[in-house]
Amino acid sequence: MNVMITRQIVHNQILAYLNHEITLAQLVDWAENVMNEGALEPRDAPLLADTVARIGAADVEGFGLTWEDCYNFLSRLGYKIEVVTA
Repeated sequence: MNVMITRQIVHNQILAYLNHEITLAQLVDWAENVMNEGALEPRDAPLLADTVARIGAADVEGFGLTWEDCYNFLSRLGYKIEVVTA
């Protein structure tokens, strides 16, 4: 992977999942890879590690990943969430 993981990258992955551009399995795989290999941006490392670890556990029975989880992740990352339909 060798990519510095930033708030923006985590945001993009969550948004891709919410927009059905990637599956839950793909999001979980990405998160697991980040936790195993990825370098987290140092100033945000605790927040990013917590968020990515939680996403990585979304395929474990009893955890899952809800809209509210994603909303909370994005909010904690500093993004304002609005739902727009077209």
